[in-house]
Amino acid sequence: MFDKIEELVAKYKEIEKKLSDPDIVKDQKKYKEIMQEHSYLHDVYETSEKYKNISVQIEGAKQIAQEEKDQQLKELAREEAKMLEEEQTKMLENLKQLLIPPDPLDLKNIIIEIRAGTGGDEAALFAANLYRMYSKYAETKKWKIEILSLNEIGLGGFKEIIFSVAGKNVYENLRYESGVHRVQRVPETESQGRIHTSAVTVAVLPEAEETDVEINPDDLKVDVYRSSGNGGQSVNTTDSAVRITHIPTGLVVTCQDEKSQLKNKAKALRVLRSRLYEIEEEKKQKERAEARKTQIGTGDRSERIRTYNFPQNRLTDHRVNLTLYKLEYIMEGDLTEVIEALKFSAKEKLLQKI
Repeated sequence: MFDKIEELVAKYKEIEKKLSDPDIVKDQKKYKEIMQEHSYLHDVYETSEKYKNISVQIEGAKQIAQEEKDQQLKELAREEAKMLEEEQTKMLENLKQLLIPPDPLDLKNIIIEIRAGTGGDEAALFAANLYRMYSKYAETKKWKIEILSLNEIGLGGFKEIIFSVAGKNVYENLRYESGVHRVQRVPETESQGRIHTSAVTVAVLPEAEETDVEINPDDLKVDVYRSSGNGGQSVNTTDSAVRITHIPTGLVVTCQDEKSQLKNKAKALRVLRSRLYEIEEEKKQKERAEARKTQIGTGDRSERIRTYNFPQNRLTDHRVNLTLYKLEYIMEGDLTEVIEALKFSAKEKLLQKI
């Protein structure tokens, strides 16, 4: 562990020299990346120096306790050494945590896609419930939500909803929500009182900025059409709905929520850019993808990650074997205990690899 810390300290000193290079400052993107790394390594360096300093103080106190003739001073030195050792233990834990480098994606805003899976109308209703749950959680964090695309059914459910979440540490907290969310409950339309099982898929994408992904306009096929509501009836009398196809990848994004064609196109491009960014990130950062597999699941949209059992008021997250009997509160946005358990598990597994 200490070899790794010395390695990071040496890297910190290298970056300190780089920051005085005028060519680095000119390249704003590179400068931003280096500054983020510098901030993390500075914490490692500072904590390491404090640890070394406290080690010297402990040795000094122990030497006084051993050599001092005065019993009172001996006892004081022993007490000081004990207090310093307790402080050193806490500092060592901090150093361990610092060995896990921050993921630069943790600072990004996100786009969440929720889609009804097996279960028909019941799945669509639960998709709406999940959107409400995330909205309530976002409120507690003072995050901002914006709906980018919505496909409703007449009962108040969603076949699909795509929305952005902006705020502090959004991706860090919601990154592990990707996967299949299974619900077990008696649907409102069930006259026999039988429990049905339905599923909803959730995808969490770090939102890409324009500088993150370059999209060649020649690679896009843009179609416009009239937006429609439930049952297929026309909502607008103008061709404001937009469908964008990214020809190289075959990705298709549609948006029809705004009355303005330009606004719909801008929203669709945000979603497309984030999907392309996710593909590129998975290619470039295979290590991160592998780490995720060993942590708490692959993040694959086909993987069942969680069960919401309404009759038993129970939520179970299958990746960390967490079961909570307070589903009614969780559906109101009380997700903190679940999210913290997932983050803790991810860190623990990373620490085991160091």
